[in-house]
Amino acid sequence: MCTVRTDQSSDRQVMISMPEIALVRWGLKDYDEAKRWQDQTADRVRGGAPEAMAILEHRPVYTFGPRSRPEHLLVEPDTLRRRGAQVLETDRGGDVTFHGPGQLVGYPIINLRRHALSPVEYVRTLEESLIRTLLRFEIDATRCPGRPGVWVDGEKIGFIGVRVRGGVTAHGFALNVDVDLSWFESIVPCGLDGVRVTNMERLSGTTPGCEAVAQALEREFESVFGVSLLTPQKETVSHAR
Repeated sequence: MCTVRTDQSSDRQVMISMPEIALVRWGLKDYDEAKRWQDQTADRVRGGAPEAMAILEHRPVYTFGPRSRPEHLLVEPDTLRRRGAQVLETDRGGDVTFHGPGQLVGYPIINLRRHALSPVEYVRTLEESLIRTLLRFEIDATRCPGRPGVWVDGEKIGFIGVRVRGGVTAHGFALNVDVDLSWFESIVPCGLDGVRVTNMERLSGTTPGCEAVAQALEREFESVFGVSLLTPQKETVSHAR
């Protein structure tokens, strides 16, 4: 794709070629359905197909990575299911976490070799896109050494959990917008004892809504990764609870 940029020194418009990533905007989506999309898309990208990213919210679900510890789930799975949440194993990195309405989730399916990124650099770049997104809403977020994700005053607001196979990524990031924080009381978030979880609504006193945050995040993702997001399929991110 050729993107028009203005050369400030001469007021000339310059055509810059930027890698394209297809953007899929879903509303509320079951975890299993999104996982199937990731697996199928990653297989295609490994075969040379265009890259893609999905932005969505999940219905309530607790997920465990391969290295998760069972004791980090503080409530019996059947109790959580009665509350309306799924409890599932998955193949991403990291420990137990929660996804639900009011949390914006992104699944970039990209070939790291095309972007000259190592897995560690990729995680740091995802973190940077979340940090810049939060700054747009006057929330000053940072990294925490030795702890992946994004933090505000020692509380976790952004989550990173990825898998890389054949150089292609799956899973991705989650950002708490106005998710019900009581869901996190049933787990040791990301396996980190004593960690508190927060959201944008709690920090700001009001919620910008997932749609506004999604739009901001897309722009920051484009800027940080140096790509252009295309929208062949677009559905407004819902805010159902």
